Amino acid sequence: MSFIKELWAFMRARKKYWLLPILVMMVLLGALIVLAQGSAVAPFIYTLF
Repeated sequence: MSFIKELWAFMRARKKYWLLPILVMMVLLGALIVLAQGSAVAPFIYTLF
């Protein structure tokens, strides 16, 4: 959690708010990959793409 707090403090101090959507998309895609590895949700995820 300290990394996230430090990253947020950096973005606020340097006015780099444009990084937030990129980070959110990276987290969502990472979660999608983890879910697709070996779960019952995998066939439904593959049909999206």
